[in-house]
Amino acid sequence: MGQSEIRAGRRDDAAQLAVLVDIASQGMASAMWREMSESGTPPAQIGRERALREVGGFSYRHAHIVELGGEIAGCAVSYRMEPSNSDLADVPPRVRELVELEQQVPDHWYVNVLAIYPEYRGKGLGSLLLDHADSLGRDAISSGMAIIVASGNQRARKLYDRHGYRFLDQRSATPYPGGPPEQSWVLMTKPIE
Repeated sequence: MGQSEIRAGRRDDAAQLAVLVDIASQGMASAMWREMSESGTPPAQIGRERALREVGGFSYRHAHIVELGGEIAGCAVSYRMEPSNSDLADVPPRVRELVELEQQVPDHWYVNVLAIYPEYRGKGLGSLLLDHADSLGRDAISSGMAIIVASGNQRARKLYDRHGYRFLDQRSATPYPGGPPEQSWVLMTKPIE
């Protein structure tokens, strides 16, 4: 299948980043993009436009792409979590729980997205991306590493456990169309090594 390689995200990755973010969010991203749609703009286009932004958490600028044999196999979107004094009343209900958890980890290197296309899973690419994120966190001299995972995503939880992440807190998730009926968002952290 070829050699794996990690590279920085580029503007021309925007369409695939939108797909991968939707995979990582278990469909929550596309549900939100549908809600944001004006005049019938397809959700995937809204996702691409958001990935093309120069600022904000979900931007190609924070993405790292893993390729296998020259094909995009997955990505991680990570960055330093800035301290926030956001008024949660201004945050859309669907993401309020996530923002509450994120506010607990200021100055941590936050892995906002980790996604591998299904056909590339089981090849160690998630571990490769987590190791890369660790390196970025060390270089940024952050307070630690942080990640949020859906409670029902046992495969991801096991991966994060193996990489030293430990439970810190959780919040019940607001249900969304196409998503699991009951789940929680679980905040996991680890010290910088």
